[in-house]
Amino acid sequence: MEKVRVGIIGCGGIANGKHMPALAKIAEVEMVAFCDIIEERAQAAAEKYGVEGAAVYADYKELLADKTIDVVHVCTPNRSHSFITVDALEAGKHVMCEKPMAKTYAEAKKMLDAAERTGKKLTIGYQSRWRDDSLYLKQACLDGELGDIYYARAIALRRRAVPTWGVFLNEYEQGGGPLIDIATHALDLTLWMMDNYKPKMVVGTKYRKLADQTHAANAWGEWDPKQFTVEDSAFGFVVMENGATVSVESSWALNIADTHEAICLLAGDKGGADMMDGLRMNYVKHDRQIIERPSFSAGGAAYFDGAASGDPSELEARAWINAVLNDTEPPTKASQAIVVTRILEAIYQSAETGKAVYFED
Repeated sequence: MEKVRVGIIGCGGIANGKHMPALAKIAEVEMVAFCDIIEERAQAAAEKYGVEGAAVYADYKELLADKTIDVVHVCTPNRSHSFITVDALEAGKHVMCEKPMAKTYAEAKKMLDAAERTGKKLTIGYQSRWRDDSLYLKQACLDGELGDIYYARAIALRRRAVPTWGVFLNEYEQGGGPLIDIATHALDLTLWMMDNYKPKMVVGTKYRKLADQTHAANAWGEWDPKQFTVEDSAFGFVVMENGATVSVESSWALNIADTHEAICLLAGDKGGADMMDGLRMNYVKHDRQIIERPSFSAGGAAYFDGAASGDPSELEARAWINAVLNDTEPPTKASQAIVVTRILEAIYQSAETGKAVYFED
């Protein structure tokens, strides 16, 4: 396969902000088809990123009927992740689906089952794994530097940064607010570092405390309280089968001074780490408590400073296309992403019922 022929389904913000710019930098990729329910958006994407004569559709099933397309990127609202992905896999396409995997565990299970049934590759867009700090910390975990990680925090806390565009505030389309939108990144990162995908029990709470306020000093302008049908903050307490504890913290609007997004804190029996102020590793050496701060600058030469690696979205896209070209494992396994969805759903369920959610398998 000299070129990977890619079709984009959903040509809105995440496609334009992440997927298409990243794919455009990979020589082996040709973006040959674009679909959006607003056909003008698909046309604009085709003109900017597509090969000459790229096809434009308003119905994703027409795109899937093109047997020459190898890969599909699903960049639609959360509600349609599952059925579009399943249809794409059944049509013989490899699929990159934007996070979260789906609104519910049942929907995510259909996606995973379809990938296993068809033998096609399925990955989920968790690009935070490809940041410099994440890659360094993952290697430290693999090397056993933290030992047995038994306590962790998955943190995605904004003070007043509610997304006011698209369908972010629409529970029907998205399935929730900050928990499913940004905590999904933090939880994926945390479980990946721990290499622990076996939850036993979840307790959760969610709040809609600030959503009815006006003149709220929101980073992206005023929100419409009538359209704000999701939580503005949510929290979870997860106990894993091996006894490890994971705290999940998320907000779009919360009266806090210190904000962090898509980061984690890990505590093991040999050492710990957090991303609260850059990456900090903490250990005991020579009978002293120490903190190490790895440098991720490529500086050191006169008149030069920069990042050592690259853009996480580009690194993720490169790894994904390499997996397709070389028939290797995709960068984020669907079997991992489905656990993130299952835990997030359980937090919502616990918040609604006031009861703990126990997993039977």
